[in-house]
Amino acid sequence: MSRDTYLRLSLPARIQRGVLLAAARIPDAAMAVLGRRAPVNSDGERVAPEFVAVGWSTEHVPGSNPFAGEVHQSRASTDELGAAMAEKLPPMAVEEDLVIDGPAGPIPATRYRSSTESDGLVVYFHGGGFVTGSRISHDTFVRRLAHGTGLDVLSVEYRLAPENPFPAGVDDAVAAWHFAVDTAPRWGLDPARIVVSGDSAGGNLATVVSRLVRDEPVTPVFQLLIYPVTDATAETPSRREFANGFFLTLDGIHWFNDRYVPDVAQRKDPRCSPLLADDLSGLPPAHVIVAGFDPLRDEGLAYAKKLEEAGVPVTLRREGSLIHGFINMTLISSGARAAVDRMCAEVRRALDEAPRADQGSIAG
Repeated sequence: MSRDTYLRLSLPARIQRGVLLAAARIPDAAMAVLGRRAPVNSDGERVAPEFVAVGWSTEHVPGSNPFAGEVHQSRASTDELGAAMAEKLPPMAVEEDLVIDGPAGPIPATRYRSSTESDGLVVYFHGGGFVTGSRISHDTFVRRLAHGTGLDVLSVEYRLAPENPFPAGVDDAVAAWHFAVDTAPRWGLDPARIVVSGDSAGGNLATVVSRLVRDEPVTPVFQLLIYPVTDATAETPSRREFANGFFLTLDGIHWFNDRYVPDVAQRKDPRCSPLLADDLSGLPPAHVIVAGFDPLRDEGLAYAKKLEEAGVPVTLRREGSLIHGFINMTLISSGARAAVDRMCAEVRRALDEAPRADQGSIAG
């Protein structure tokens, strides 16, 4: 069992977990009534009612808003929210805490394997606006990803801002990629069957890594990009429409940007804003997921379109009733669980279609 991904909940986190679990236990008939009163967005999609409870909890339970206050408080709140949302899932066959040699020092990571056999590897970068988030905050999701795909998952804890502003996280993500490529054979895995993935800020890092290693001998076989940040300069309709009330706020986005990229001119750098890259051709096939009530929705849609225009095979899934951060809310939402199941199916499909190396050429 990983020692680095366990967190004892504080009193506010226990209260928040109780509120959310109570909402999740509302009978289906009552939930249907509440659903008819839930907000509808400008495209006619209705938010799932359990996420109204998430919004209320974030705004009203002291210490549970991860997008405000001091950085250390926000980090603690993000980790506690992740731990408060933890599900009881089947045990892993492998949980291995690792240290990757990074450009500025050690990068903590944890490898998960669902069963004794594995068919590939996902290098996963957590979300959190490049300022918060960790292996703790995303522990439940990466376990679901490992169980659902049958692949190993390497969860990477890259450096965070403001102590380590842009491009420190990018540099660590590239180092983690190279570590995965070099180490995969020791784990009995084919380096040509490595997926890059991440949510929000982590989705940004995953696709940036794909572009930066595009001309190397080994490149990602697939990108799983979950409501990715793709344009730090954006002023989109979705950022305005969902500025408040749906967990991630516009003020929160600005709070993250000011800490990750304080030099406004650097926000146009394609390592920060991959949507602004001149050339996306030659990137791995991608599956992009956006949420219907997410300020980042429009830039995710725009990035999927730009990938397609560059000739990259891309599929898009719009989870119309969900909000930003839903992958960490599977404890309380059947819709979120179904969405994660669909992501896992896309990864399995991509790996099924990918060529396989001669097993004799992979060191065990």
